[in-house]
Amino acid sequence: MTALTLSTAAAPGLRADAIVIGVAKGAKGPVVAPGAEAVDKAYDGKLAGVLETLGASGAEGELTKLPAPSGFKAPLVLAVGLGAVPEKDADYDTEALRKAAGVAARALAGTKKAAFALPLTDAADAGAVGEGALLGAYSFDAYKDNGKDAKAKNGKAPVAEVALLGGKPRDKAYKAAIERAAAVSEELNRARDLINTPPNDLNPEAFAAVAQAAAKEHGIKVQVLDVKALEKGGYGGILGVGAGSAAGPRLVKLSYTSSKAKKHLAFVGKGITYDSGGISLKPAGHNETMKCDMSGAATVFAAVVAAARLGLEVNVTGWLALAENMPSGSATRPGDVLRMYSGKTVEVLNTDAEGRLVLADALWAASQEKPDAIVDVATLTGAMVLALGNRTFGIMGNDDAFRSAVHEAAEEVGEPAWPMPLPEHLRKGMDSPTADIANMGERMGGGLVAGLFLREFVGEGITWAHLDIAGPAFNEGGPFGYTPKGGTGSAVRTLVRLAELTAAGDLG
Repeated sequence: MTALTLSTAAAPGLRADAIVIGVAKGAKGPVVAPGAEAVDKAYDGKLAGVLETLGASGAEGELTKLPAPSGFKAPLVLAVGLGAVPEKDADYDTEALRKAAGVAARALAGTKKAAFALPLTDAADAGAVGEGALLGAYSFDAYKDNGKDAKAKNGKAPVAEVALLGGKPRDKAYKAAIERAAAVSEELNRARDLINTPPNDLNPEAFAAVAQAAAKEHGIKVQVLDVKALEKGGYGGILGVGAGSAAGPRLVKLSYTSSKAKKHLAFVGKGITYDSGGISLKPAGHNETMKCDMSGAATVFAAVVAAARLGLEVNVTGWLALAENMPSGSATRPGDVLRMYSGKTVEVLNTDAEGRLVLADALWAASQEKPDAIVDVATLTGAMVLALGNRTFGIMGNDDAFRSAVHEAAEEVGEPAWPMPLPEHLRKGMDSPTADIANMGERMGGGLVAGLFLREFVGEGITWAHLDIAGPAFNEGGPFGYTPKGGTGSAVRTLVRLAELTAAGDLG
């Protein structure tokens, strides 16, 4: 993991492989951002002109390399675009800083130390830059050749250290911001590792073992229900989805408690470690990335561990509903009826609508503890991707104020999201002549239909929100900002922020 430090050193005298500065897009050309004054002075105040000559405009994510000025101990200056110059008297947006730091960190793979001289107005800016750098430096190479020639064969290792110039090492707020950035980023990156792990190595049992090890390390209470325990408890949804696989399902409960807590949040994650579609088999071209169908569980796992590491004054329980959805002679068939943990029966019309089945059991289990609010996270529907694209997740809920609060938290931490409705007229499409409800309804508005299904399994009077992260959970395109190719860890930061707001008494 990349180390993150605060430094009061001046850019010219700092021993590093590169100095990272910001450049913004002004009305008349690139503008050197605050933090780079020493570098600009070394260019006789003409750095903006030099950058423009090299083709820089200051556009978001743009990178421009140039030799460091004479007298600098670092050999390279890396200018990263911040986007438009802020309005008069306004500071640079924290998300712009976060993205710029991510782009720079990724570009500096293979270096030992980089000094980031980006605009730092306050501790929040330092936290954003630190978080962006740690997330941008992420790489997943666990399955590449680890022999003597690994570096030559597999590319460059992440930048080893990022020093934030202009930081205040003795300032409590700055120190806290950096520590928070490290805790959240490290756990988010662990979620990315899980999402990227091939399904032959990450089945429900293996995922549960990872959760148990992390719980032991961070003082979190853990309970794992195996197949026998699930059968005894009547968890028909989880068992029904996992029935076709040789790898049995699991329900993992992670409990972080604080002696000062006044509120209790429950997070529920869909953990389909591989989704073939079951008997309703996915067509070719739709199953190659289905190792990512456990992203919701990875998100919940990371958020609970991050809350524990931060010592938040709120109780947080995470429920990981883990199963592998496979076709076989023992698999659930379209037309089968499952009796769920809640006692309701569900007619399974499509075995590829399996995520809602495992979540239903976990939502009801979470409801039994009467938390103040439940948030579930899932790569649930392709319909949500069609509605919102690949970078935005949808938010549904049974309380408009809470749904808005979740949306605001997501936007605050830089995770694009959008509130979605739960139209009552769509519920009728799930009426079944055989069971209490079917797992499919109208095709149009399928993401909303899935939300309405889940609502049926939330305990009465409990505030609930559903995050459908099917779009942003797995990036099949090229990296951008601090987002890598592959698993992204979408919604981890939103859940952590919700826990922070709840601990502070600012969320209901």
